[in-house]
Amino acid sequence: MNILILGDGSDAHAAHLKNALTKAGAAVDYLNTYQFPTQLRLTWRPDTQVGYLTLPGGRQLNLQDIHSVFWRNFSGVYIPSLKDSHQQQVAFNDAMSTLRSLIQACPARWINSWQAYQFHKEKPLQLSQVKQIGVTIPATLISNNPDRITEFTEAHEKVIFKPVYGGAHTQFVTKKHLNPQRLSQVLSLSPVTIQEYIPGTNIRTYVIADCVYSAEIRSRSLDFREDFTAELIPIELPESIGKQSLAITKALLLEWTAIDWRIKPTGEFVFLEANPSPMFIHFERKTGFPITEKLVNLLLNS
Repeated sequence: MNILILGDGSDAHAAHLKNALTKAGAAVDYLNTYQFPTQLRLTWRPDTQVGYLTLPGGRQLNLQDIHSVFWRNFSGVYIPSLKDSHQQQVAFNDAMSTLRSLIQACPARWINSWQAYQFHKEKPLQLSQVKQIGVTIPATLISNNPDRITEFTEAHEKVIFKPVYGGAHTQFVTKKHLNPQRLSQVLSLSPVTIQEYIPGTNIRTYVIADCVYSAEIRSRSLDFREDFTAELIPIELPESIGKQSLAITKALLLEWTAIDWRIKPTGEFVFLEANPSPMFIHFERKTGFPITEKLVNLLLNS
């Protein structure tokens, strides 16, 4: 059984899963897209639906023979520097178009899919989709208009900000951030996501197919990802939140995910984010939840 892991062995989670799948009897290879087109070869005929993948070591796979693919890291493509910038842009666009086409045409089961990955890249759309299925989300503003941001912050007791796309940790909005000159300058470069601060308890929920595992995260940091000493306490979700977790996973086209919640002092669960390629080794070790086993089963039995 041929299984691919999108990423490479420098990532601890990719290496961990490759080892577990190999022990389970699968033939596992890394698919590092950054090696395309310089080292990785792709061939596809839309008229016959026949395609091939040739890995840097020479191993060739028929796309039809790839059973499943685990999405760990997508690195884009690498085009060597060319003197002609226009030619380089054409080469980059052609390589990306080929790669995107093959990812979506490959009949293997992707965990998770290109479509799910796109949803994650558009975080405001993700929040909107989750809200539409009846899940509570924080009051949220995405804007590069200083007046709208000032109005929003004045309407809430505490406000946080974070990038629209991701890539940086959450921070509290301070008076320094709202200095008119600074605010105008920053927002002329990039919009920002502003949210009401939700006081309460951090909960992380992993959903793998129809399995749901959750733990309370006890941390003094605003963004618990910064706290390597955070304590993880396994919990049982209320039945309604367990069902919401499954509904969120389905609505965002995910096969597996980590959902971050905040429980208000009133007991209300507020959705923060769903990650299509979350880290899980530390969580598994601290809680004992069989995440690796469930992922291996999902990839083998697709």
